[in-house]
Amino acid sequence: MYYGEIKNCDIANGEGVRVTLFVSGCTNRCEGCFQPQTWDFCYGKPFTREVEDKIIKMLEPSYIHGLTVLGGEPFEPENQRALLPFLKRVRETYPNKNIWAFSGFTLDQLLELEPHPRCEVTDEMLSLIDILVDGRFVLEKKNIRLKFRGSENQRILKLPETLKAKKPVFWEG
Repeated sequence: MYYGEIKNCDIANGEGVRVTLFVSGCTNRCEGCFQPQTWDFCYGKPFTREVEDKIIKMLEPSYIHGLTVLGGEPFEPENQRALLPFLKRVRETYPNKNIWAFSGFTLDQLLELEPHPRCEVTDEMLSLIDILVDGRFVLEKKNIRLKFRGSENQRILKLPETLKAKKPVFWEG
C-alpha cells in the first residue's frame, strides 16, 4: 500500500485533534474529488513499518484523540489488507483513542457478500473502527456547511452501535 500524506494535529477529519493517514488508491473516482491524485494506487510513498512507527509515535500525546484513515479509499481490498495489522496495532497501543475511517463505499456495500470492496479482512477491519463516514462524494449534493462530510448523502455512523443494532446509529457530534 502507498500513502499520499500524513497529517499531525488535524482537526478537519474527525472529532478532536487527530493524526490522519491518507491512503492511495481509489476505484470510486468521484466527480469533484478534492484529491484525485490519490486515485492512483502507487501515488505517494510506500506504507512501511517505519511509517507505522512514526504514526504510532504521533498518536502518543494525550491531546491527540485518535487516528483517521481516508484517501484515496481505505476499503479498497488491497488497502484493507495493509491497514488491518496497523489498525490492530493502534488499537492495542492506544485502547482509549478512537479510530475514524472515511469511505466512498456505503456500509451496506462493505457488508454485502458481493465482491469488491469486500474481502476476507473487511469484517475485522470494521470491528476496529469507531466512526465510519460512508458514501461517495456527490458533487450535486456538495454542502460546505456539513461537519466532516463533503456531500449530503454521506453519513457519520457510530460503527459498533450500528453493527450491533443492524441499523444506522448516527454520530451527532
